[in-house]
Amino acid sequence: MPAMLAAALAGCAALTGTHPGGLVVKATAVNAPAGWEAPDSRGGYRGIPVKVPFCRVEGMIEGNIGFELWLPERWNGRLLGAGVGGDAGVFNYIDMSRRITEGFATVTTDSGHKASQARWMSDPKARVDYEHRAVHLTALAAKALAGKLYGRAVDRSYFTGCSGGGRQALKQMQNYPGDYDGVIAGAPGPYMPLQSVRMLWFGLQQKWTPAGALSDADWSLYEAKATAACDANDGVRDGIISNPLACNFKAAALLCKPGQTEGCLTAPKLTMLNLIRSPMKDEAGRVMDGGLFAGVRTRPGAPSPLLRAMWADGVYNDPDWNEDRFKRTADLNAANRVMPELRADKVAISPFLKVGGKAIIYQGWADPSTNAGPTIDYYGALARANGGLAKLDDSVRLFMAPGMYHCRGGPGPDQFGASGHISWPGDPARDTLWALIRWVEKGQAPARITATKLVDGQPKFTRTLCPYPQAARYDGKGPKDAAASYRCVVDPALVSYMGRRSLVGS
Repeated sequence: MPAMLAAALAGCAALTGTHPGGLVVKATAVNAPAGWEAPDSRGGYRGIPVKVPFCRVEGMIEGNIGFELWLPERWNGRLLGAGVGGDAGVFNYIDMSRRITEGFATVTTDSGHKASQARWMSDPKARVDYEHRAVHLTALAAKALAGKLYGRAVDRSYFTGCSGGGRQALKQMQNYPGDYDGVIAGAPGPYMPLQSVRMLWFGLQQKWTPAGALSDADWSLYEAKATAACDANDGVRDGIISNPLACNFKAAALLCKPGQTEGCLTAPKLTMLNLIRSPMKDEAGRVMDGGLFAGVRTRPGAPSPLLRAMWADGVYNDPDWNEDRFKRTADLNAANRVMPELRADKVAISPFLKVGGKAIIYQGWADPSTNAGPTIDYYGALARANGGLAKLDDSVRLFMAPGMYHCRGGPGPDQFGASGHISWPGDPARDTLWALIRWVEKGQAPARITATKLVDGQPKFTRTLCPYPQAARYDGKGPKDAAASYRCVVDPALVSYMGRRSLVGS
């Protein structure tokens, strides 16, 4: 162990105690086992065994914002913030444990509450910390503590997250341009309150109309039939709708014929499917969103309890709030009033651009949770507010992933070094984090990213992801299962879609 680094890890214990800014380090430990795993690491953020020596820092900010900071012996000079999704309350151990082996100091926060904490959204401080403050204050704390341990400042800092973690990445770009030099925002749901209205409203529709409630099998049928109809539009039949904008599948073909009971939808279910796919309208019949793209499924069943908690606890602080009285317009306005920073659709990002910040946004075309349309809408709004697409392209790029569900999963390739993905250390062609690093540190913008589909842990095929409004096109010669056989070309349909009226920021 080099003398300087040995001394740094030896100083790990000295970080314990009180620091400026309401920061308290509760515990520190030097971990150097053959395969250490974080205690209570489970679920989607469960870490992998860590095999490098590091200083583990467990702390609290302002009494409620929990965080963990891992400082490796062999530090590459960079800090990586790891975001968390959903209603947070946990730590992102998967990105921390994967990237610390590559030399990153890694940090994550529970966003100001614990997952076990009942009705946390009724606490105004916990609410605003969840909206935006926790990630910002954690970044400041991580930089200060890293500086104390290593004896020098962080060289560069990056942030990666998907879903709610993607929203956190956008908030960093929008509100705190000095925190991170580059951010990766996956499936960010830029206008999350409106997305939540959609999810709750159509969940209620199915609750109120049981005959029309769609099961997982119903959605799978719709997805399969739409895919079969539109799969070959890109010249390659691979079980993926590469561009849902070019898919004209008519759901009416799914209606059960007289005497048919399988492989079809009843009239009430077809009506519900078309209702959910269509743009959501308010009480006066005005369009509130853009609806769903062809072939995109959504979550079946009644509304998620998390959605009810958003209004019962966060908006109205009423544990007896009756979801059956939900009003699309009034309750959306109430959410925006009580939690104004839950939205991440601000387009005034000139401070981030002026300091040289870079952002990679990615989105699954087939995402059933934070749908693709609002992400593309936001990117279009960013372009219009910041000098046009050609200028925005110098600092912010959007990559669409055909056939990918929410953050990962689905029939398409879903592993490209983003949050929760496997990594390709030091390879900017296949690893989104390293593509961002090369952009920030060497000025080389990512022109394409190779995504991999794994089956039973083994690569099955690869595809090229392109910066919007480009799309991958098969060259007609190479292996169809290899990314090298595809080139990025401007897709007129994607250009046209960006010109539509955007609901972002309304």
